[in-house]
Amino acid sequence: MFTTVRIRKNHTNRRALVLIAGLAAMLAIAGCHKKKVAPPPPPAPPPAAAAPTANITAQPDAINAGQSAVLTWSTTDANSAEIEGIGPVPTSGTRNVNPTESTTYTLTATGDGGSATATARVTVNAAAAPSAPTESNITEDVFHQNVKDVFYDYDSYSIRPDAQSVVQQDAAYLNQHPELKVVVGGYCDERGSTEYNLALGENRANAAKQALVADGVSPSRLRTVSYGKEKQFCTEHNESCWQQNRRADFTLDK
Repeated sequence: MFTTVRIRKNHTNRRALVLIAGLAAMLAIAGCHKKKVAPPPPPAPPPAAAAPTANITAQPDAINAGQSAVLTWSTTDANSAEIEGIGPVPTSGTRNVNPTESTTYTLTATGDGGSATATARVTVNAAAAPSAPTESNITEDVFHQNVKDVFYDYDSYSIRPDAQSVVQQDAAYLNQHPELKVVVGGYCDERGSTEYNLALGENRANAAKQALVADGVSPSRLRTVSYGKEKQFCTEHNESCWQQNRRADFTLDK
C-alpha cells in the first residue's frame, strides 16, 4: 500500500514538474517573440542661417567737382555692414559723400549665413565754370509760405504717403525759382541718445533731399545738415509735440 501511495506521489510530482517546465518554455517563447521598441528618431538638424543680401545706390551717380551725392544702402540677415573707404556703418541708412574723383563704394554685409557685397559708383566730372550769382527778392516768409516741411513717423526716415504731395509742391516751387539754394535740416524728437538722433536726422534730411531731386530739383542747390534732437520746435512731452519735432525743415541757404 505504501508503495502504491509513493508511486502516485512521484507521478504527481513528475506531472507538476512537466507543467512547470512547459509553462517556463511558453514564457520563454513568448519573450522571444515580443516586439522591440524602436529607438526615437534623431533630432532634426538646425536650419541653415540665411545668406545676407546687400544693396547700395548713389544719388546722383554723376556730380561736378565740389558737389555731394547721397549713398543709400540696405541689407537683410546681416549682423554688421561696412562701406570701403567709409568704415563700419549701420545695416541700413544714408550718408553724404563728397568724392574728389570718380569713386566706387563697396558695401559688405556680414551675417551668420556668410557675406554679400554690392557697389555704387559716383562719377565726378570736371568743375564747371562758376556762373554769376542771381539775386532773388524772395524773403524767408515768402519762402516758407510756399515750401513746407516734411514730417516723419517715430524712428523712421521714410517719406510718408501724406508727405508725397508736400514734396511735389515744394519741388514745383523750387523748380520755378532756380536761383534759390536750400538747406535741408533733419530733426528728431527728444527720445533716444544724441548720437542716434544725429544719425536719424541725417537720414531724414537725405530722404527729403532725394525726394526733391527725384522731382527735378538739382542736387547742387540742396545742402543737408542734421540737428538731431538739439533744436526742438516744441518742448512738451507728448506725442503731439514729438510729431512736430520729427521733420525735415527747409530754409534759404544764403
